[in-house]
Amino acid sequence: MQINGAQAVALVDYESGMLLGEAGSGVDMELAAAGNTEVLRAKMKTAEALNLNDNIEDVLITLGRAYHVLRPVSAKKGLFFYVVLDRQKANLALARRMVLDVESSLAL
Repeated sequence: MQINGAQAVALVDYESGMLLGEAGSGVDMELAAAGNTEVLRAKMKTAEALNLNDNIEDVLITLGRAYHVLRPVSAKKGLFFYVVLDRQKANLALARRMVLDVESSLAL
């Protein structure tokens, strides 16, 4: 499955910030995954402190030229998908749907 406009994708362990797999180019995914692990951890900690009693579906970071989507893997606690999309080429709603489809077909 290919996501139009995707520059890079990764599966990340958010306990350690380590990449478990990656594809694409143009982004230092090792550095980006480690940094965005902190973003996701902070959001999860805040949601817990607020007693939201809800699951984070994804976290979206919008930059001038790119979208960065962090999506926790619901079937496997401790993992998240990290997707970098070119804003000029990607359809954000479709890309989010495709990441959900990949997650549902993932065998962990």
